Amino acid sequence: MNMTSSYLFLILAVVLGVTSNSFAKSAQGFTLIIPSIVTAITIVMCMYTLSMVMKNIPMGITYASFAGLTIIATVIVGIIRFNQIPNLYSIIGLALIIAGVLMVNLLGNN
Repeated sequence: MNMTSSYLFLILAVVLGVTSNSFAKSAQGFTLIIPSIVTAITIVMCMYTLSMVMKNIPMGITYASFAGLTIIATVIVGIIRFNQIPNLYSIIGLALIIAGVLMVNLLGNN
C-alpha cells in the first residue's frame, strides 16, 4: 500500500468514525437496536481501516490525524443533523485542532 492509499484509508476511517459517533447518539444509550448495530459495525470497520493506515504512517501521526479530523467532522454533523451550534470558544478550539492536524502531517512526519 502506498501513501496515497494510506491517506484514502484515513479518510475512510474518519467517515466511519463520524458515522459511528452519529449513530451512537441516535442509539439513545444503545436502547434502539438498528442504530446500535450500525454503531458497532462502523466502529469495527473504522479500527480496521486505521490499522491499514498504520502500515505506512506512524501510529502517533495516524491517530492524531484521525482524532482531529473526526472531531471536526463530528462537530459539522452535529451542526447539520442535531442543530448543535458551537460557541466562540469551541470554534477557537476547533481551529487549533485543525492547525495541529496540519502541523503534524505537514511538519511532523520526517
